[in-house]
Order: sequence, then C-alpha cells, then structure tokens
Amino acid sequence: MNPENLKKLVVVTMPFGKYKGRIIADLPGNYLNWFASKGFPSGNLGQLLALMHELDHNGLKPLLDPLRKQSR
Repeated sequence: MNPENLKKLVVVTMPFGKYKGRIIADLPGNYLNWFASKGFPSGNLGQLLALMHELDHNGLKPLLDPLRKQSR
C-alpha cells in the first residue's frame, strides 16, 4: 500500500455515479461493498476504492480523521 493513497482518500472525489463529487472517504459502506462484489475500476481510482473498502470493512475509518484536518 502506498501511504500517499491514505491522503488521497480525503481529497479525491468520486468522478461518476450516484455519489459523483463525494470525497472517497465519505462514500457509504454499501456502495464500497457493491464495488467489491462487482469489481473495482482499474487504475488509481480502483486502488483508492479498494483501500477505502478495507478501511470501512475493518472499522478503521477514524484513522482518516487526522488527515481530514490536514487537508482543510
């Protein structure tokens, strides 16, 4: 895992779909689960969604709080 991807989770927005414009870290768990079952997109976006899915699934979303404060 690239540590820079953690920072990207709190600044990169979803470029398409129902949650277009929402920060990746703010995507709901059921949406991330849907991607996990259907397949994540290729490239950097897919990596970020997969990472966010792992954090959400394992209850680790609070780890992003300090990064959120830094990105403001």
